[in-house]
Amino acid sequence: MAYKHVRLPEDGQKITVENDQMNVPDNPILGYVEGDGIGPDITKACLRIWDAAVEKAYGGKRKIHWAELFMGEKAAKVYDGDYFPAETLEAIKDLWVAIKGPLTTPVGEGFRSLNVSLRQELDLYACVRPVRHYAGVPSPLKDPGKVDVVIFRENTEDVYCGIEYQSGTDENKKLAKFLKEEMKADFFDDAGLGIKPISEFGTKRLVRKAIQYAIDNGRESVTLVHKGNIMKFTEGAFRAWGYEVAREEFGHCTITEDQLYSEYNGRQPEGKIVIKDRIADIIFQLMLLRPDDFDVLATMNLNGDYLSDAAAAEVGGIGIAPGANMSDNIAVFEATHGTAPKYADKNKVNPGSLLFSGVNMLEYIGWQEAADLISLAYPEVLADKIVTYDFARNMEGATEVGTKEFADALIEQINGGIDLETKRKQRSEKLARERKQREIRRLLQPMEEMIASGRTPTSVSDVMTRTLITVTDDTSVHDAMHEMRKNEVSSLVVEPNDSGEWGIMTRRDIVTKIVREGKSPTDITVGEIASRPVVTVAPETHLREAANTIAEKNISRLLVAGKDGEPMGITTETDIFGAIEQSGWLPEA
Repeated sequence: MAYKHVRLPEDGQKITVENDQMNVPDNPILGYVEGDGIGPDITKACLRIWDAAVEKAYGGKRKIHWAELFMGEKAAKVYDGDYFPAETLEAIKDLWVAIKGPLTTPVGEGFRSLNVSLRQELDLYACVRPVRHYAGVPSPLKDPGKVDVVIFRENTEDVYCGIEYQSGTDENKKLAKFLKEEMKADFFDDAGLGIKPISEFGTKRLVRKAIQYAIDNGRESVTLVHKGNIMKFTEGAFRAWGYEVAREEFGHCTITEDQLYSEYNGRQPEGKIVIKDRIADIIFQLMLLRPDDFDVLATMNLNGDYLSDAAAAEVGGIGIAPGANMSDNIAVFEATHGTAPKYADKNKVNPGSLLFSGVNMLEYIGWQEAADLISLAYPEVLADKIVTYDFARNMEGATEVGTKEFADALIEQINGGIDLETKRKQRSEKLARERKQREIRRLLQPMEEMIASGRTPTSVSDVMTRTLITVTDDTSVHDAMHEMRKNEVSSLVVEPNDSGEWGIMTRRDIVTKIVREGKSPTDITVGEIASRPVVTVAPETHLREAANTIAEKNISRLLVAGKDGEPMGITTETDIFGAIEQSGWLPEA
């Protein structure tokens, strides 16, 4: 199409999308919006860095051709006062991929926010915020290197399309009257009223994108973040719909956390991604205490807003936090901080947020080598303590430099030569070690690991004893007692008799059927005192249901069997008691 002010480079080619597959030429045209305030400073620096990385990675065989687009104050100058020109929106649609600096929202111009307007106009429903620590960046955490998470925040629903009615207005009174009289709702008089829509459509496309990202990038898990224990039909529905899309569309490559423990004993199968969920307030604690337990987070808008900024603070702050807003195919990468007008044109600020948003953009178009060059060169510059003012004040012996000079130092490091393959191998080996350590913890202490990672035990598989000691019917009780003492267990599983029935022999059986009767354990076989038939439950049985079975049958333990009928473990009333005592488990409302 013909543009009035946008100029597309003649030597570049547009990215194309066919059947939801993006085709990137070696000379793609990418859009950029310089931004307001500090935007020009950081954008000019980052363009130089991105171009240097591409040149170094591909030796001139690939090159980005940049097309400047206009929004904010610069757009108002070019488009006669229009801060949000339609031409820019059309150009982004045409180019598919763009990056922008921070924007000033005009006061009193009818805009809620330029950023929000952009998301709404282009239906950029996923705000994607990778949060990871780069060695040398000042952090309040003891071990910030454990933070490496990607947050997918829903961009179009929840409070972003919230419907509000101000206290005292006729509309508010009308709605309050309806809610109280017709719906029997109970709340204080004269309350401001708000409605936050959460839809199946909006939820599923967000979670779908998060899971696909995890698959494409070799991630370990996707965690659904919600407050469904309180808001059951909005936040709880987000959780339910998230599991549904995982099960129905990605069932071949996902398992639930329940399955991880009940079917795989805590050992994650190769090629499977674990889908789990956490209550919103708990995830904030866990991102401080056990951040390496989480890989990809899928959240509603407000939860994601809080969480992405809080997580960014763990690894250096919003000043170096990258982000992007995406639809199914259009992606607009952005600096996540504000315009900081007092530092405009002063060559002072840290370009990190926009820089790493550009790194994510390079990854998005498949240019991983160029992206890695920047990611790996950045810590080397910090190791030399060459930093902008925000880091310099938290570093002893730092050399404080301006935005341009920091870019110079990073480009020099990129061009100096980095052994990409060695660095990648080291990173891959580190990731494999960390995953193995988590798996070992799950295998050795499943319930303790569940609780520590924020998961409340709810099913039999969460609490059962997995190590089974089995004996045959003809084993003497004396020998069986020796096995019990040696293995420190209170019961043994008895292999099937001629009728195919499994059995259990407990300490109580020995006390009541041997000692009480004055018999010799040497002369009695296990088959004579074992309890049969055994009460069996499936691993997914809820603890409440298991407790009910124990009470009804007047027994103290249950055999847990898989789909093939083979025993997997034993759950006792002591196990259930321990789970409740350790986790603070409460009944559902």
